[in-house]
Amino acid sequence: MPDRRSARIASVRDRLREENIDALVLCSLPNIRYLTGFSGTSALLLVTGNECRLVTDFRYETQVADEVGDLAIVRIEPVSLWTGLWDVLRKLPSAEVVGFESAHLVHRDFQRLLNDGARWQWRPQLNLVEDLRESKDEDEVALIAEAGRIATDALGSVLSLIQPGLSELQVAGLLEKALRDEGSEEAPFPPIVASGPRSALPHARASARVIERGDFLLLDFGAQHRGYCSDVTRTLVVGVPTAEQLEIYHIVRDANHVAAASVRPGMTGKAADSLARSYIERQGHGDEFGHSLGHGLGLEVHEAPRLARTAEGSLRQGAVVTIEPGIYRPGWGGVRIEDDVHLSANGPQILTNFSRELIEVA
Repeated sequence: MPDRRSARIASVRDRLREENIDALVLCSLPNIRYLTGFSGTSALLLVTGNECRLVTDFRYETQVADEVGDLAIVRIEPVSLWTGLWDVLRKLPSAEVVGFESAHLVHRDFQRLLNDGARWQWRPQLNLVEDLRESKDEDEVALIAEAGRIATDALGSVLSLIQPGLSELQVAGLLEKALRDEGSEEAPFPPIVASGPRSALPHARASARVIERGDFLLLDFGAQHRGYCSDVTRTLVVGVPTAEQLEIYHIVRDANHVAAASVRPGMTGKAADSLARSYIERQGHGDEFGHSLGHGLGLEVHEAPRLARTAEGSLRQGAVVTIEPGIYRPGWGGVRIEDDVHLSANGPQILTNFSRELIEVA
């Protein structure tokens, strides 16, 4: 894959010039990884008009050399990241006005800016790098698609293992093992495994509840490949579905199809949300679809853009978003079907290819 890091940093520098800012301090690890390739858990990055300085600690001395190379001047700091940053800034007399990531800096570190960093003028910046990340290049789309392939292959491998008598926690364990076996680096989030009445909880934690014949079984999970995430949901039925279960399932399936086939770049997040919501409302279940239609996907499992009733921003070409309509009835159960969709110039491209028909297990 071509190395796009220098072009990304150049785009950040263009934004800094537009804002009349001499330098930018980044503390968001996904943003740092996007710009430099560094995947460690401890770093600060300083971007100026002509160089990048990355501060990390001894644990990553070898890793940072391998991942970042000569893209940035690396400082291995023995005391603290902020001690290293102040030293670096003091050696850059042209850096007087410095931006910081206001959405990511915790209050304790903001106090450092006011106290230890009082000699510089600090300017809050919001979503400067996130705006760049929203539109994925072809390599990023390929990585997300591979993460989707890992997730759906893992699901396929566990279907024959699911049976009444297993607990939700046991099914979660089977799914987590399958994800690792297929090559997932880690789980982007703890898998949601919810059965029977608990499937009406959109973000249920897997519990000790024993799965019974006749249950809906909702599985929401993802994989990670070279840092990029997938996010998939399928709802199964244990045994033979009732007529009511089939009816609700087919409404959600059709809402998923309508939205995934119709979402387009340039559409507002609100309009995209309405694609599925209006369909579910026409079927008489609007009050049972309480969450938003979806979200962006990339180095984080939840990132821009938002597909929601309140999202007025436009969806950018190249974004990868989730399409995840659902219907939830407390005490009865729920259905969600989620896919990852690339908003390409030629229309939506579904990256998670797995059956959307109701699967009967055991």
